[in-house]
Amino acid sequence: MTDYDLYYWSAPFRGQFVRAVLAYAGKTWTEAGDSAIARLMGGPVKDMPIPFMGPPMLVDRQAGFAIAEMPAIVLYLGETLDLMPRTPALRALTLKVVNDANDVIDEITLDGGRQMWTQERWRDFVPRLKKWMSIWEETGRRHGLKANSGWLLGGKAPGIADVVTATLWSTMAERFGKIEAILEDAAPMTAALSRRVADLPPLAKLAAKARDEYGEAYCGGQIEASLRKVLGG
Repeated sequence: MTDYDLYYWSAPFRGQFVRAVLAYAGKTWTEAGDSAIARLMGGPVKDMPIPFMGPPMLVDRQAGFAIAEMPAIVLYLGETLDLMPRTPALRALTLKVVNDANDVIDEITLDGGRQMWTQERWRDFVPRLKKWMSIWEETGRRHGLKANSGWLLGGKAPGIADVVTATLWSTMAERFGKIEAILEDAAPMTAALSRRVADLPPLAKLAAKARDEYGEAYCGGQIEASLRKVLGG
């Protein structure tokens, strides 16, 4: 029996952060599948493991506990798997990084596809995207991050903040060359950190599995199609 049940769509988007933390921690999980998610979402709230609007949702089998919303899931895993920093300040900063990542993917999909990307919208967004990247870069700089060494919040080993950082930027950069070029220019230390962490064996294996199962897909649907149109790929 696996350790967890994960409910998330067949895409390396918001749920990929949860997959990455589980993989990094050496945990096993079963993916419920798109049809099971659709049935659960379409059914009565009273029948849900935890009341939720949309995935990701995680069930910890051993604890008999379910939690939804990506930042809450990552926090739960960080706490229960002893992956969070020891000090309150660094724990709060870790959660900030997770929430920042959640905000970035909301913005890159225009709030889940409420609008579609146009060349004008993308042009207007690029300065804001660069600012997001600079937030990561300055966070790392303040904690001793260098181009070829260090971690986002310091310490001697990668933590939740590094796994989330790598998942955010390496997944996006791998699928959109223009975003990768912007990241390399605006936040070179963050780009290097993302590569170093993404190359760790469990995360590299997860990325290969994502490529095998999802191909070049990112977030899916019309919003991804419009993103690819403005980015030329």
